[in-house]
Amino acid sequence: MTVEKEKLFKEIMGSYPTGVTIVTTTDSEGNPLGLTVNSFTSVSINPLLVLWCIDKRASSFEAFQQCSGFAIHTLASDQKELCWAFAGKEPDRFSKAEWSLSERNLPIIQGSYGVMECTVVQRIDAGDHTLLIGEVVELKKTDKEPMLYFRRNVGSIPENWPA
Repeated sequence: MTVEKEKLFKEIMGSYPTGVTIVTTTDSEGNPLGLTVNSFTSVSINPLLVLWCIDKRASSFEAFQQCSGFAIHTLASDQKELCWAFAGKEPDRFSKAEWSLSERNLPIIQGSYGVMECTVVQRIDAGDHTLLIGEVVELKKTDKEPMLYFRRNVGSIPENWPA
């Protein structure tokens, strides 16, 4: 792929508004791991399935390759700092978050718009990424407003957006 084509692809994809999530799991030693992800979507209602993609160069890639479950946190509009902390290279991302382990031993970040705990159903190799499909086994939602990602910025959904 040419550099020009890659740049254009990133511009198009960055102009596609999405929600923002943080995906978490634990490594083989029980340490919490997580990263900011906007490549997330629903797959099926029956059963409840979701998928997200992880770059094979991500520092947490091996842990997500080995884990049996993960938690998807749909971020709330007031979690901008957390979004960028989990998107960066900082090794101790969880020091910036209030979190606890769930009954399924998954790190759950407090204050998110919604949380879905998932069991890994399938991993699919896809170029420089791997797709993880998970079955939602637990979910919770708050009354907060969700976060929106658009052109490398995050924020609230505009107030004048139709209800």
